Amino acid sequence: QSTYCSTMVQHCEALGRAVQVVNLDPAAELFSYPVMAGERRGVGNNLRAALEASELKAPRVSVVPDIRELIEVDDVMEDESLRFGPNGGLVFCMEYFASNFNWLEESLGHVEDDYILFDCPGQIELYTHLPVMKQLVEQLQQWEFRVCGVFLVDSQFMVESFKFISGILAALSAMISLEIPQINIMTKMDLLSKKAKKEIEKYLDPDMYSMIEDSTNVLKSKMFKKLTKSICGLIDDYGMVRFLPFDRSDEESINIVLQHIDFTIQYGEDLEFKEPKECEEDKSALVDEYFQDHVDE
Repeated sequence: QSTYCSTMVQHCEALGRAVQVVNLDPAAELFSYPVMAGERRGVGNNLRAALEASELKAPRVSVVPDIRELIEVDDVMEDESLRFGPNGGLVFCMEYFASNFNWLEESLGHVEDDYILFDCPGQIELYTHLPVMKQLVEQLQQWEFRVCGVFLVDSQFMVESFKFISGILAALSAMISLEIPQINIMTKMDLLSKKAKKEIEKYLDPDMYSMIEDSTNVLKSKMFKKLTKSICGLIDDYGMVRFLPFDRSDEESINIVLQHIDFTIQYGEDLEFKEPKECEEDKSALVDEYFQDHVDE
């Protein structure tokens, strides 16, 4: 998801659009976009004291708000009184974050007409089993943000019909849990071979009933065949899940994804038309005069 955020940042900047990224992954290590960490609280031996005090002072705001300024998975795992593993540590961090949304509000500051990307953890449990991300969505909506979920699936995983159905169920589960408009994307299309790209085209506008036939050799149990048929019928009849291809090397592909997101959140509808400045007109006149002089010469 960090690569997706980085690609969208570069594309938006090329369009002259204000864009900001917020890292919400407390276990992140490598980023494809610049992250400048501020002062961090609640780390190491001070974590327990911060929790017991039940007080949170916002850290210094960074150019890119980073949840690791608030809490980090490694610090939680190293705390002897907690003794969490990676998954438990992540859940603890996100629940701690959910109880301290004031940090996010102060980190974001005053933003108007900005396009903000929230780089979230990739663990599906956060979107299907736990209320943390739902709480985040509700909080953002209270702050009058227009929120759209972007569900990313690796295209290399989706090249077989039964895996594709599994991916659809994961996307559908997140849609039902978060209750927000959602754009589903197949990423890393640029890494597929020409044969794989041609093969995956049928999954972009799928015929779910043909998927059942393709999976007959895999699904030997009659019970699971019946279940799969019911699921495919539900998805096909109601058109509940569709995927867009995302090729970071193709500007048109990136722009199509961005247009879908813009339409979903109605981006730009509240922007006022700006009249060109007089100085810009003067510059244009000077340029025209310059070229006219050279033509006369």
